[in-house]
Amino acid sequence: RSWFLRYIDTRQNGDALRKYILSGPYKPTTVLVQAVAATDDSSAILEHTTVETPMNMSSENKAHFKVEKEAIHLILTGIGDEIYSTVDASQTA
Repeated sequence: RSWFLRYIDTRQNGDALRKYILSGPYKPTTVLVQAVAATDDSSAILEHTTVETPMNMSSENKAHFKVEKEAIHLILTGIGDEIYSTVDASQTA
């Protein structure tokens, strides 16, 4: 196994990090927002769908989203500056 995956295994959330790295990024889903009747203080809100954000996602999806950010950080800091700079400068990467 690579040194990187061995390092991932030492992390508190290593299983989640490994799952993200091996299976790919989290795909935001759409959320159905229920209609809300008008009140004296606010107007009515019609039923609609919206893209899931950290503010309205389930705790399980939020945990996956946070792990994704951590995994990206670990990958970028683990590959070394010269490799990162080469990939970052590439027009097709």
